[in-house]
Amino acid sequence: MRNPHLAQQPVTAGPALAGASRAALVVHGRGQTPDYMEAVLDRVAVPDLACLLPAAAGNTWYPLGFLQPVEANQPRLNQALETVDAMLGRIAEAGVPPERTYLIGFSQGACLLSEHLVRNPRRYGGAALLTGGYLGPDRRSPNGSFDGMPVFLGTSRYDEWVPLSRAEETADLLRAMGADVTFEVYDDREHLVNDDEIAHVRRLVTA
Repeated sequence: MRNPHLAQQPVTAGPALAGASRAALVVHGRGQTPDYMEAVLDRVAVPDLACLLPAAAGNTWYPLGFLQPVEANQPRLNQALETVDAMLGRIAEAGVPPERTYLIGFSQGACLLSEHLVRNPRRYGGAALLTGGYLGPDRRSPNGSFDGMPVFLGTSRYDEWVPLSRAEETADLLRAMGADVTFEVYDDREHLVNDDEIAHVRRLVTA
């Protein structure tokens, strides 16, 4: 089956991937386009970070809520995970090693990256999961190791899309799998990326 998420080329931001000192896969949320995450990157303001920003077909990576049974979001979910793999493959082919590759996602994008990491644990330079968590209604058990990979996970206790309990479960699971997790809970009433989260992302990708 053709993957609709790979039908268009990803947006790029920052320097060219070839020869870049560091790179990031940057994933937007439901109802958004890469433009939203380009604005986030402008606030992060790390000029030497080469970024790939894929675009979801129909502006959504999978159709239903992230706490629905995983099977209910197929085949789009597997296609979205395939897209993550393809983008990371492009970064690797350009010569940027995993230890200098970062994963940054907001909302549905953060959920997609959380799911990818839980399914495929390995050490990257770091991950910034901005209001998200792994998919499905059930709690997961540790499987594999992140070998100390730094992870920032930020969320609001009032977020209407991502329950605080799932963000906490995701932070706990990543810790149990060997990630060095910084978990921050905010009082934001809006679904957004706040300035403190921007500062955490900046520290993550420049450490």
